[in-house]
Amino acid sequence: MSHLTSEEKKKIFTEFGGTSVNTGSTEAQISMFSQRIDHISQHLRTNRKDKSSTRALLKLVGKRRKLLSYLAKKDIVGYRSLIEKLGLRR
Repeated sequence: MSHLTSEEKKKIFTEFGGTSVNTGSTEAQISMFSQRIDHISQHLRTNRKDKSSTRALLKLVGKRRKLLSYLAKKDIVGYRSLIEKLGLRR
């Protein structure tokens, strides 16, 4: 179950992907992963023993890290601006 409405998703894709239907851009995917990571992290603060959510969080962090390294190789300026926008420590 998703915690974001379709309007919120379209807003994220418009901001990071350029258009609301550009769901495949690297920047849009990284921003969606970041939203989901924040949501799962908030859930795990109250439910520490939820192992399936912990595993899902680790998988998402790994996917985001791979996409960030791909973006850093492909477009370093876009990578730096995305890190700044999302507030990621890198």
